[in-house]
Amino acid sequence: MGVDISDLLEPERSTLNSLRGRTVALDALNMLYQFLSIIRQPDGEPLKDSKGRVTSHLSGLFYRTTKLVEKEIKPFYVFDGEPPEFKETVNKKRRERREEARKKYEEALKKGETDKAEKYAKQSTSIKSEMIGQAKDLLDGMGIPWIQAPSEGEAQAAYMAIEGDAWAVGSQDFDSILFGSPILIRNLTITGKRKLPGKKSYKVVKPEKISLKDTLGNLGIDRKQLITIGIIIGTDYTPGGIKGVGPKTALELVKEHGDLESVIEKVDWPFEEDPKDIMNFFLDPPVTGDYGLTWDNPDSREIKSFLCDEHDFSEERVSKPIKKLKEGMEKGTKSRLDSF
Repeated sequence: MGVDISDLLEPERSTLNSLRGRTVALDALNMLYQFLSIIRQPDGEPLKDSKGRVTSHLSGLFYRTTKLVEKEIKPFYVFDGEPPEFKETVNKKRRERREEARKKYEEALKKGETDKAEKYAKQSTSIKSEMIGQAKDLLDGMGIPWIQAPSEGEAQAAYMAIEGDAWAVGSQDFDSILFGSPILIRNLTITGKRKLPGKKSYKVVKPEKISLKDTLGNLGIDRKQLITIGIIIGTDYTPGGIKGVGPKTALELVKEHGDLESVIEKVDWPFEEDPKDIMNFFLDPPVTGDYGLTWDNPDSREIKSFLCDEHDFSEERVSKPIKKLKEGMEKGTKSRLDSF
């Protein structure tokens, strides 16, 4: 889930068209989780091929990435590496919640309660290592670059945005802002309507732009204080945060007491982890500068072999997006040359 500082932010409405020509680092696992959660059958079952292998993530990755390229956006994906040791607590809890949701899903299916089954199926979503490998293979065929982060993907993506190799980080989570990304784009691959959890109603969702500089200016704090707010309200490393402390209270504490150590002295710290270690991780996470970003021409044969022959996608539904993908790549290349 990451840190939720949404109550403190003033996002700027955006559109895919406004991102034309921009290079965006996408949080790969965040995106894959979205696809696996959203792209499902009415009973909550994910899409599968004839061999019973899940294909929801491949469907989402192929069609959504094509749409971005069609809009002349330059996407690349950043995959997570090894998480820090102090993330094991939250990862263990997530595994337990997914297992419990899986059991409830099976019970709901037996009772014919499709609405409940759909809800629990989404809660039991997990990404297996073979899915990550499949995603990378598909991106290779599409000519879309991807980066393997040594640790947290959002930290690597933020580093690349800071270095100027990406204009923004694309993710639903806010962690990249704490890692220092100048700009975060949310809802980048979500346009139109989104079903509300547990309801049969929908809400209009459009891309949002969040500026780190503007956020700090509006709140009257610096980045270390923003990280402090994240730590005490709850991050992947401090799940649940400090009991009774929400974003607005955390902001007041930071403004009154200043730095992390002074704030921690005023609250009941319930975690084994040293808060200074978490602060240092946000300020100086493991990242790599050894990467290249090259957008190649899509390989039609490779894409069709992978999606249609291997995973039973309809050739007709794959051929048209491939054409749009190629056209988008060509337009993007031409517009970049024209800009010199």
